[in-house]
Amino acid sequence: MSCQRKNTRACDCATICCSDSDKMTGGKIIDPKTFWRTLGQRAIGSTIVTARSSEGPAGFLGLSATHITADPPLMLVSIDKRTAALAAVLASRHFAVNFLPHDARALAESFGGKGELKGAARFAAGAWTELTTGAPVLKNALGAMDCTLEETIERHGICIAIGRVVDVMIAEGGAPLVHFRGGYLDTG
Repeated sequence: MSCQRKNTRACDCATICCSDSDKMTGGKIIDPKTFWRTLGQRAIGSTIVTARSSEGPAGFLGLSATHITADPPLMLVSIDKRTAALAAVLASRHFAVNFLPHDARALAESFGGKGELKGAARFAAGAWTELTTGAPVLKNALGAMDCTLEETIERHGICIAIGRVVDVMIAEGGAPLVHFRGGYLDTG
């Protein structure tokens, strides 16, 4: 494997693989269906990732949204390059991660591409506001992280967006919408 060694202030030495031609030796080949089925065994809070460009609001169901670090506060979302909302994230240089309440199943389904509503029309459902960046924030979200886009990494048809949290919204109480095995857990 051809890799480079990189020193950072957090680690004395980290190994970073440099090219797609690097091959893992050993191990099984995991097909996409098995990969997604296995990931479905993980319960995860449902989020809608949003942005607002000159073309208007855009968003998608972001089950991959997660934090990287608290100091500095950084979030990460993986965006399929075929997702229309990617253009808004890149053009606006921001995104918001909205943590969905348990009663937002229909909204999650809509932003997940199920149903007839597409693009900005999805925002007709729900009450929306904004924080610092202008990205849409769901008023009844359990919380939201408003981020400025710091970096993107492209891998295998995915754009990994890393954002610095510049504002937050925190609701008092409420139960989350939890995605599990292709459906939702009853947390309400």
